[in-house]
Amino acid sequence: MKRNQFAFVILLLSSFLISSCFERTDTEIQGTDQKSSYVTDHFNKQEVTIEMRDGIKLHTSIYSPKDKSKSYPILLKRTPYSCKPYGESEYPATLGPNKYMMKQGYIVVYQDVRGRWMSEGTYDNMRAYIPNKESDLDIDESSDTYDTIDWLIKNVENNNGNVGTWGISYPGFYATYSAIDAHPALKAASPQACIGDFFFDDFHHNGAYLLSYFRVTSLFGTPKDKPIDTAWYKTPDLKTEDQYQFFLDAGPLSNLNKYFQYETVDNPGLRKEDIVDDFFWQELIDHPNYDSVWQKKGIIQHLKNIKPSVATMIVGGWFDAEDLYGPLETYKTIEAHNPDNYNTIVFGPWDHGAWSRSKIKNVVGNYYFGDSISDFFQQEIESQFFEHFLKNNGDHNSGLPEAYVFDSGKKTWRTFMSWPPENVSKHKWYLTGNQKLSRSNLNETKVSFVSDLKRPVPYSEDIKTVFTPRKYMTDDQRFAARRPDVLVFETEILNEDMTLAGPIMAKLQVATTGTDCDWIVKVIDVHPADAKNDHEGLQDHLKMSNYHLMVRSEVMRGKFRNSFSEPEPFVPNQKTTVPVKLQDVFHTFKKGHKLQIQVQSTWFPLIDLNPQTYVPNIFKAKESDFQTQTHTVYSSSFIELTVLK
Repeated sequence: MKRNQFAFVILLLSSFLISSCFERTDTEIQGTDQKSSYVTDHFNKQEVTIEMRDGIKLHTSIYSPKDKSKSYPILLKRTPYSCKPYGESEYPATLGPNKYMMKQGYIVVYQDVRGRWMSEGTYDNMRAYIPNKESDLDIDESSDTYDTIDWLIKNVENNNGNVGTWGISYPGFYATYSAIDAHPALKAASPQACIGDFFFDDFHHNGAYLLSYFRVTSLFGTPKDKPIDTAWYKTPDLKTEDQYQFFLDAGPLSNLNKYFQYETVDNPGLRKEDIVDDFFWQELIDHPNYDSVWQKKGIIQHLKNIKPSVATMIVGGWFDAEDLYGPLETYKTIEAHNPDNYNTIVFGPWDHGAWSRSKIKNVVGNYYFGDSISDFFQQEIESQFFEHFLKNNGDHNSGLPEAYVFDSGKKTWRTFMSWPPENVSKHKWYLTGNQKLSRSNLNETKVSFVSDLKRPVPYSEDIKTVFTPRKYMTDDQRFAARRPDVLVFETEILNEDMTLAGPIMAKLQVATTGTDCDWIVKVIDVHPADAKNDHEGLQDHLKMSNYHLMVRSEVMRGKFRNSFSEPEPFVPNQKTTVPVKLQDVFHTFKKGHKLQIQVQSTWFPLIDLNPQTYVPNIFKAKESDFQTQTHTVYSSSFIELTVLK
């Protein structure tokens, strides 16, 4: 194969893998086997361009049931990941949110959002909402959704006048957006694993840049100037199977600029090292803090006036490495500011988007949670939600609870009238001497460790390259517990079950010899020695005996400890408070298990290396800024858990 042909094949393969990292659902794996396709036999396909109020036309694929004897609701998904396959004779293998709904009578519509794939216009990564639009030129994803729904209701035959929206990951963001200034025909929206804010989801966590997302940056930042049905972006070739070593050798983030300098007709050679063509990478460089750009792009703060006529069901996975902040904050914000709305939450033992797949065994990484969990969600929860609000009377008596949540420790579903449940209490556990967890701190002690940036703590012991990490969310943490730069605090063996049901907040009292550092807190369920392997597929080096299951984890970039918009350095060797907010969990630590907390300052290459000396902009840090430092944790540090009574 010639070199240019080989490169083209690699580009196509990379584009498929990179988009599927953000949303792997049955509907995204677009099959075209028409001989055996239920879709081909039961649906007609129409491709149209729908004109928005400012004149831009968006490519839209409409799949209507061939049975015209009755009317159907419309299900709409807007996506930046392509509504392939293109062509009115080309059909996907499945349609809609799940395989059951595909056969229950819906008109299913997919749309390429503004500036993506076959749609016209300019793409803006998480386009900011415009609250007070003064003209037709004031457009956002809310207005585009409104105009789309308005056209569909008026032009698609046999629709019953009701519309529902759904989407996973980035399409989940657009589903959230649809509920703002909603069209009167929109009756139900289900944002799933929905992005809420890129400073806390995906590309950043509490100000720390997620280096693990480096390879997908071009998916969002490569410009295009016309509609196109093939991938126009390319992904960086690391030329190694060891991403830990690649990023360690690469050094400061500025050394990665070269991967976003593209050859164009107007620019046959690479540009200067301080200029990049990728507009999203440049945006990351230009906005290292939570400034007005990120604040405007976030959708959470705009969910205070959702119309009561729009029912919402927020869906997420307890072990979703990509978008955990988004669905939890979306639900909580709608709940807090829209008390009269129908608003529910569903969280299961899934990684990103796994609830839309059809695997019988529900396994995340090496950890098994049960069988047919996704099928249960699809049949008994998701299908019922849309059926009630799009086909039935749509009142608040849907037959579903406020919160449908999976206990990842007992491996069973529970239902509650609110989330977090009402019958909870706050328990403080102090990080005390001899690295024990204690309900009290009688004598102040401290423990120190050296954070060597040449040997950062890995987030996984796997040697491989991935576009976006997933399995680490349930990885066995023994490999980290055995390092001298990871502090371990642990209870005695529990004499009774302890169920965590809600948020977790760590309040660290720390000091550092440097002027900045990261603080990573991990909540771990230590299994007993007699725990048995419960499924095939464990990595060869692992056993469930003494398995250290990571239940929740989070990072706080130290300079943002008081403000995400106004960072400040540490005073060397001065005791300082660092709050670390961890997302909600619903997990029972069973009798015979132990609760463990790990604290560390590197998590590589999940997050980038903090130089451990204060720099105004991490994307412009120099090699000389990166210094080994000693960090100290005081026993007045504690973690506050929400415990079910």
